[in-house]
Amino acid sequence: MKNMFEDGQVVLFQGDSVTDCGRNYSDMASLGGGYPEMVAQRYQLLFPGSKVTFINKGISGNRVKNLLERYEEDFKAIKPDFLSILIGINDTWRRYDNNDPTSTESFEETYRELLTRIKTDMPSCKIMIIEPFLLNTDPAKAVWREDLDPKIHAVRKLAKEFADYYIPMDGIFAKAEVEMFTCRQITEDGVHPTRTGHSIIAEEYLNALR
Repeated sequence: MKNMFEDGQVVLFQGDSVTDCGRNYSDMASLGGGYPEMVAQRYQLLFPGSKVTFINKGISGNRVKNLLERYEEDFKAIKPDFLSILIGINDTWRRYDNNDPTSTESFEETYRELLTRIKTDMPSCKIMIIEPFLLNTDPAKAVWREDLDPKIHAVRKLAKEFADYYIPMDGIFAKAEVEMFTCRQITEDGVHPTRTGHSIIAEEYLNALR
């Protein structure tokens, strides 16, 4: 099997707490305990001795505007050859827990600006977009769908324009919940994946590259 990445390439994970997953911010090599770590570990098993650098810059609580704010330091300065982005659930969540909504229009506009900068400054960087998701573990969060679903559609629209790879994670998790697992086995609060949930994301990530 041919390597998915070339030796010397840099793979960057970006997002919120789902990507962050407890990483050590002072250690560039720290990948946290979630899907970024699993992707790197599985990649090394598939391609022993490969010289690929995996970097996780996800930050808990981030919204798409925060990714744009730290673009220079956490995107452009790293110069990744491959970049995955999973963002959006906090753009919905803050509407309900802090009365701080982000309109779908603003979300799409800001995400578009971020992707445009990436394409302009790093035209050879491959982009993977992972859509935000919500499972029905917590019935109180069911109302979030009125806010999240339009944002998911915006992400899909942007992916058609900018992404080399797209993972429809909301739909994939829904399928997994119907066919294999309970919602709680995938995420205990509907948002933050369990080890099982992170494993599903990691598998989909690598499957997309295959």
